[in-house]
Amino acid sequence: MAARALARAGLAHAYGHCSLRLDANYFLVCAPQPMGLIRPDEAGIVVPIEGELSEGVLGEVRIHQQLYRRRADIGAVIRSMPAHVMALSCAGLTPQPRHGMGCYFQPSIPLWDDVQLLRSDEQASALADLFGAGKALAMRGNGAIVVGDSLVEALTLTWYLEDAARIELQLRGAGLAERVPSLDAQTCAPRATRSGRIYERMWEYLTAGDPETSDPKI
Repeated sequence: MAARALARAGLAHAYGHCSLRLDANYFLVCAPQPMGLIRPDEAGIVVPIEGELSEGVLGEVRIHQQLYRRRADIGAVIRSMPAHVMALSCAGLTPQPRHGMGCYFQPSIPLWDDVQLLRSDEQASALADLFGAGKALAMRGNGAIVVGDSLVEALTLTWYLEDAARIELQLRGAGLAERVPSLDAQTCAPRATRSGRIYERMWEYLTAGDPETSDPKI
């Protein structure tokens, strides 16, 4: 459901993948094909958090593996291709917290400043180190990585990240970026709330019309 939602929202195209932690030792990654084409009856692949990647998974799934190893708080990982995030990253920029949805990415969104595909454990390990304790990372001209404690959170934050990038690009394009200072950490902290079914409502919006029944506990 999350994979198809990403495609419907224009956050992924032929490339990208999402995963869900199963327990301390394994995670489930979506089928290795364009996410919008994954059928409801199409199983994902179980991957060990330690050790070699399972047969048949895409090479960049090792990014998920490295993040799950480092952070027990991560329950889901999304690798997507948001257009505005991509445009900013090509200029060596990441979205700043300019509006409410940008407040969820504190203290900042790091940039993986390399256009090469991540096809080695060494690359994935270095990216995970750069990711740190945050919620998102942009890859130069190559999309984004977003994490959450659930697929509901990770999907929501992927949408928020792209919206923050849209705002950033529009302000810069209008020459207004210097007149709209980034929100500071004290302002962002209370705004980055989970109350009021914030994540659940976005999940419902993005998965509306999906052939499978929505389950906000995913």
